[in-house]
Amino acid sequence: MNQRMQELSKLELDKIHDATLWILKEVGIAFKSEEALKIFKNHGVKVAGEIVYLDSKTIDKALESAPSEFRLEARDSSKSVTIGGDNIVLLPGYGTCNMISVTGDIRKPICEDYDNFCKLVQTSNVINMNGCLMVEPHDIDPNFSHLHMMRSNILLCDKPFVGSSVSEKAAKESIQMAGITWGSEDTIRNKPVMIAIISSLSPLQYSAEMAGALIEYAKKGQANMLGGLLMAGSTAPVEVPSTIVLQNAEFLAGIVLAQLVQPGNPVVYGGTSTITDMKSGAPAVGAPELSMIQNAQVQIAKMYKLPCRGSGGISDAYIPDAQAAIESSLALSTTLRSGSNFILHAAGILGSYLAMSYEKFIIDEEIIGMLLRMFTPMEFSDQEIDLETIQSVGIGGEYLTHPKTFKKFRKEYYLPNILQRQNYDQWVNSGKKLIHEVAAEKCRLRLESYQKPDISPDIASDLSSFVDKRMPN
Repeated sequence: MNQRMQELSKLELDKIHDATLWILKEVGIAFKSEEALKIFKNHGVKVAGEIVYLDSKTIDKALESAPSEFRLEARDSSKSVTIGGDNIVLLPGYGTCNMISVTGDIRKPICEDYDNFCKLVQTSNVINMNGCLMVEPHDIDPNFSHLHMMRSNILLCDKPFVGSSVSEKAAKESIQMAGITWGSEDTIRNKPVMIAIISSLSPLQYSAEMAGALIEYAKKGQANMLGGLLMAGSTAPVEVPSTIVLQNAEFLAGIVLAQLVQPGNPVVYGGTSTITDMKSGAPAVGAPELSMIQNAQVQIAKMYKLPCRGSGGISDAYIPDAQAAIESSLALSTTLRSGSNFILHAAGILGSYLAMSYEKFIIDEEIIGMLLRMFTPMEFSDQEIDLETIQSVGIGGEYLTHPKTFKKFRKEYYLPNILQRQNYDQWVNSGKKLIHEVAAEKCRLRLESYQKPDISPDIASDLSSFVDKRMPN
């Protein structure tokens, strides 16, 4: 069935791949990491200064070794996730340095904000993984904030999580803390418990920090997500197809490095590239072109037999208003419909990655819940086509009071958490609450009723000691 989003032909996919090979062979890509350059040289890859030149044989070998799906273990094994195939894994917002209110007022986040988002992830019915850098706490030295975030990831939530990739040191310490949690670093070697978000530096570069983090995670068998935010018209060519090719070159280069470090290293392909708003120079993440790129990159990832990342509930709006709802719904719908496996920024993001919002997090959960229900296949079995009940009710009867209705409606229907379905008088009598007001109340109740998941007191103590020893006095 034609879903109307463009389905790339084999000829078009081959053209993208061939153009990518040309870029990586003829233009090359810069790695600002001496260790990365050494790894490439040791594997016979052409290196000139900081520029790495990749041939098709090297790229093909890397793609063959990267797994098509993999499992991320959770502290609570029932919450472990499989990334790839037809699986969907959703994560909260990532990489913001602000909190924003429903009136658009910005403030700097503190550790309590980060911890609150960990608690919201823990109590979420639709968010499968905890993040890292959901907000960056400003009441702690930025050189050490990753330690607090990692400790909170582990102690406040028992779902799989994102490891810190802000530096090679942060990556090493994230792995060490995971080792404490699971018994040792050897225990988690080649048994991924976290994934690093590795972003290219467009055009055609990887920073020393990102390359270093990638290498550390690959060495220890932890997963890497290779992506980036290319901006057509500023950090990428103005044409959307050219941007798709350029980002493919950047992502493949990172995947090659991961496979050279550790053949079979679990990787995820894909970013959130979009266009540049030519009036402001900012990334237009609510633009329809973002969804076009998302749709294409899923097909490219499937061609390579790789798990694919998709965009989440992203928006250029600064408050959880109609614009935010429009843009977030379209982005989430596209990425889910297209078949993305790993959806970062699924909840809470506003202002083109400027800030996180508690209210937006709750609203995005509602959008996700509705979309997941929409994409759930119906079963046309004898139980679901109930001719017996239709006959018993007969012509002109009603089903509202039928026992089967009361027995099954909770399973059959999506029941909203914050959407308004009251009649007008009921809505007026309940205070004419706007959706962000309802979301704020739901968030408050979630945080008040939060219960910390169980963890061995010895592990909790060892984690705290690890962090405390490394924090400045």
